[in-house]
Amino acid sequence: MKKFRIWIMWGAVILLVLSSCSVFRAQISIIDRFNGRCNKKIMTVFKDSPILKGHTVGFALYDVDQKLSLCEYNADKYFTAASNTKLFSFYIGLKILKDSIPGLRYVEREDSLIFWGTGDPSLLHPILEGSNVLDLLRVAPQKLYYAAGNYTGKFYGHGWMYEDYNTGFQPEKSELPLFGNVVNVFTNSAGELQITPVYFKKYIQKDETYTPFRFKIERKIFTNEFTYPSALFPPNFKQQIPWRTTPELTTALLEEQLGKTVSIISMPLPSDANTIYSVKSDSLYKEILQKSDNFLAEQLLIVCASTRFDTLSTENIISYANQEFLQDLPDPTLWFDGSGISRYNLFTPRTLVALLGRIKEEMKDQERLYGLFPAGGISGTIKKLYPTDGDNAFVWAKTGTVKNNYNQSGYLLTKKGKNLIFSFMNNNYSRPSSEVRKEVARIITYIHKNF
Repeated sequence: MKKFRIWIMWGAVILLVLSSCSVFRAQISIIDRFNGRCNKKIMTVFKDSPILKGHTVGFALYDVDQKLSLCEYNADKYFTAASNTKLFSFYIGLKILKDSIPGLRYVEREDSLIFWGTGDPSLLHPILEGSNVLDLLRVAPQKLYYAAGNYTGKFYGHGWMYEDYNTGFQPEKSELPLFGNVVNVFTNSAGELQITPVYFKKYIQKDETYTPFRFKIERKIFTNEFTYPSALFPPNFKQQIPWRTTPELTTALLEEQLGKTVSIISMPLPSDANTIYSVKSDSLYKEILQKSDNFLAEQLLIVCASTRFDTLSTENIISYANQEFLQDLPDPTLWFDGSGISRYNLFTPRTLVALLGRIKEEMKDQERLYGLFPAGGISGTIKKLYPTDGDNAFVWAKTGTVKNNYNQSGYLLTKKGKNLIFSFMNNNYSRPSSEVRKEVARIITYIHKNF
């Protein structure tokens, strides 16, 4: 009996030791996530956050002036980047493009003006409103010929969801976009349906059998036929619907705008083709960064391709950029589109921090750089997320959101005047995104106040 009691006692001791080791290992695993040096205050903030438990978190913080990494938390792990991918597109634009966007390539041959698209998204765009190309074509005395087929890629990027074809955030990519490649439908003050471009009015029809859960206009997936339900138009209704791009549609829209015939031909781009420029590059970058416009980011890469290749290809320009500009980043990029729609895009926090450092060096003018980024409390996707420091922003950052993923990467100015770069990535959470966004803002604000 005495031996039995001794065995029970030793068993209890062993269980206690194993339990303690388990707790110790758990603590070590938490600490090991900080895969570089990290300020103890920041480490404590991460450990004490209930919001950051239960999903994958990555963080990197860098002091620009001291050239010193302040914190790395899962910074070498890959994350779904969402719209943080646009930072790569922006950087490649800075490296390749001049101060204006190439709007069209063209040659004049006796009585003909033949033109090729560059991917420039500004032509007839409701915000960018590039007009140089339209003016060139409008005043040309020659017959107009559109040399179509210069874009070799698919109309969707790798990993895009076909079920989103009817949503305004996923227009098709093309070599000569018009109106942002979307139909804008809205009701005026009298409750009447308004359509831009008006060309599509004849293709939008009422369908008595169409009864969606809420009022919306639906396009057939592979045609430009649009239907809406027989119910009354809701007040203040508005919807953007991507159209199906074809050379025939492009020329029809151009003819409506120019009031003259535009014919389609097949002709390779000659080496002596002229270039006409459209909008300032910064106006395009600002829309991409502050409003996170997917379409403009995709077209930016196509425009960059137009300056390096005879044909337009997103895949080619990404491959070129990886070889020419991104070889020595901390970790290789897994980069598939310009916007971040694709979940195939994977980057590490420390790579995003390094990229932001390069962007800062490339632009040199800090006021210009910060003017393009969303500014906490002032503009863009973080306008309502942060307070200001007096009347001034202290954080300028690009957000990236897809379902169950939220990221934020950018520049931070602290109370003590430190210039920092950070990347804060959150993947695969199950809680509402609003909670994660607020926690990211809370921690970034804490760093601003305490460093």
